[in-house]
Amino acid sequence: MGLLSLLEIKDLKTYFDTDRGLVKAVEGVTFRINPGETLGVVGESGCGKSVTALSVMRLLPRPIGRIAGGSIFFKGEDLTKASEARMRQIRGNKISMIFQEPMTSLNPVLTIGFQIMEPLMLHQGMGSKEAKERAVELLQLVGIPDPKQRVDEYPHQLSGGQRQRAMIAMALACKPELLIADEPTTALDVTIQAQILDLMNDLQREFNAAIMLITHDLGVVAEMAQRVVVMYAGLIVEEAPVASLFYEPLHPYTRGLLASIPRIDKELDKLHVIPGFVPSPFEFPDGCRFHNRCERAFSRCSREIPPLYSLGDGRMVRCFLYDSDSGGGDR
Repeated sequence: MGLLSLLEIKDLKTYFDTDRGLVKAVEGVTFRINPGETLGVVGESGCGKSVTALSVMRLLPRPIGRIAGGSIFFKGEDLTKASEARMRQIRGNKISMIFQEPMTSLNPVLTIGFQIMEPLMLHQGMGSKEAKERAVELLQLVGIPDPKQRVDEYPHQLSGGQRQRAMIAMALACKPELLIADEPTTALDVTIQAQILDLMNDLQREFNAAIMLITHDLGVVAEMAQRVVVMYAGLIVEEAPVASLFYEPLHPYTRGLLASIPRIDKELDKLHVIPGFVPSPFEFPDGCRFHNRCERAFSRCSREIPPLYSLGDGRMVRCFLYDSDSGGGDR
């Protein structure tokens, strides 16, 4: 394990036992996040991004969800082996999560202030008066107007952007070392999105927290992340420093994602589309999981799952085109 890593995930396998059969939602995922770094995790819906985050938090739906293999090291401690009591000490304290939809994540019958106060009283040992003062400070910090009034209001009394800011205030209350942000701007209009991203950048600099940023929006990744992990059908297919990924994407799937971004110098009727659909987790194809949609697939791709090839400079790619032994050919 790297000495610098704050979080290191090794060969993580997360499965769900359903009525229709076994779903291998995450299959052998490996990556690390260093202190103070933002790692973008991107891919289409259903690729395993959120399941990876819930695995780190140990918040998988039980009894159907389980970590079937691998390890999740946080500051050298394997969270897959931690007791539930230990995880309660870590969640909301050392590792916090901003969920995708604040209306379903905030408790509708508790005030915003109390929901921010709760982790402060639980983890920091604050009394209610001190915790409420800190909650007002946090609401002010995340840019909510009239924080002394808002602290006593309920989620439905806030706008969508204000609810997301309140979620960020909750997540930052205990100054976590790792912040997991799961599609933090998806439900917001573009103006509010930009404000939320600016806010997260500012707060990261202030608290020096590492961020695991889960998104399908490559524009957000370009603005926020230093490194990027691209996931497809439960597997990592590419990892790279953010500038390298945008300048020279390697995996055909990553190329397709980048080519499909609308650009001002492209005609709208000529937008690139990746053919086909993400495969169902009940019916992953044999071989490379992307080969049915890939313009560069050859026969080997339908027979074997490619390994992650390390190309140096922090670049990894899961594609036989980069197999130096075969020269990328069909062997």
